[in-house]
Amino acid sequence: MSPSVKPSDGLGVLIAGLNGAVSTTFLAGVMAVRRGLATPVGSITQMQTIRLGNRSDEKFPFIRDFVPLADLKDLVFGGWDIRNENCFESAQSARVLHEKDLMGIKDELSEIRPYKGVFETKFSQRLSGLWTKQGKNKRDLSDRVREDIGNFKSSNRLKRAVIVWCGSTEIHLPLSSVHMSLSAFEKGLENNHPDISPSMIYAYASLMENVPYLNGAPNLSSDIPALMELAVLKGVPIAGKDFKTGQTLLKTVIAPMLKARMLGLKGWFSTNILGNRDGEVLDDPACFKTKEESKLSVLNGILQPDLYADLYKDHYHKVAINYYPPSGDNKESWDNIDIFGWMGYPMQIKIDFLCRDSVLAAPLVLDLVLFLDFARRRGLSGVQDWLSFYFKSPMQSPGMVVEHDLFIQHMKLKNTLRALMGEVPITHVEEPGEGFDVEKPATVTG
Repeated sequence: MSPSVKPSDGLGVLIAGLNGAVSTTFLAGVMAVRRGLATPVGSITQMQTIRLGNRSDEKFPFIRDFVPLADLKDLVFGGWDIRNENCFESAQSARVLHEKDLMGIKDELSEIRPYKGVFETKFSQRLSGLWTKQGKNKRDLSDRVREDIGNFKSSNRLKRAVIVWCGSTEIHLPLSSVHMSLSAFEKGLENNHPDISPSMIYAYASLMENVPYLNGAPNLSSDIPALMELAVLKGVPIAGKDFKTGQTLLKTVIAPMLKARMLGLKGWFSTNILGNRDGEVLDDPACFKTKEESKLSVLNGILQPDLYADLYKDHYHKVAINYYPPSGDNKESWDNIDIFGWMGYPMQIKIDFLCRDSVLAAPLVLDLVLFLDFARRRGLSGVQDWLSFYFKSPMQSPGMVVEHDLFIQHMKLKNTLRALMGEVPITHVEEPGEGFDVEKPATVTG
């Protein structure tokens, strides 16, 4: 199949954490859209246009028409979980979507059940694994995941698939020697190394099966050197990590505004109230540490305090997450931002964002699945830096600097699509015919 031709065959979407709130909200939404029961709000691939050429050319096709992405009707779903429920039951338990929205797709959701998941209590101590794989070592577990991938593709007559980690945040884990090379990692699988987590086992199995892998959580997974090495070796694209949805999405909008206008920052206090399973898991300090590092990384990357010491060097940044069961999936994030302006006069910005965590994450899963599949068909491999738009802690290729500014990320995403499709990237330099001659310097009179 030519990478410039829209695929007509099926695309498997295998999710680790299949029965979770994000996963079932994603599945239900896609199914509803396919039946004409919903609109894919929040999905760039489905709803956004892309400018081609000069603005005066008035060429603004939808991305879904410009880029040969898989069609929603061709997506086939499966995955793993540590609960043995069908996806309709899990969607009901998650209480993200209203019953009336689930009933129209009950038949399809009910047909999807998970394979047994890979689970180790130490990495998610607030969870209980009731439907889990057993093996003599972690190599054996990875082989069983690979068997699942092969069986899923075979039974559904699929040639292509993408694997998504939508599982809970694992404990904070620093890089260790077992992560530093592929040979060390594979030896660690044989020896049951304690620093190889379930998400890493899924990532390894995915890459060994030549399937793109996406990490939606903040924990170490495919971003360790060993698996980045394997992705390049196998010619498979990877992306991550930690879906950028609520509070951090707003930070990557507000912080660029402060920097663009050269307004100073004294402090930024952020707290979250969350009652779903994610909130319960993050109530464990070891898991919160993983999330905290992801959330804290954004401001310094955007504000560059080393370059703008007078404005940002000594700013205070605090992030907290509070588990409050009555909130369910309806997260509330609250930000108090102390800024200063001309002559150092203080001002404040206060933001109270009442959001639905899984509703914001679901369209990101869709876009990333379609883009990673496209990247695979285009022959791209390794870390896909151009997908940083979707993540709190974007993975980066060796030698690349992480970009957190949402608007720069968005431009990079669209320019990559233009380049891959043989179009000229947009620079926003004023074009000939719009009052600016690129051949001659402008003259100032008066």
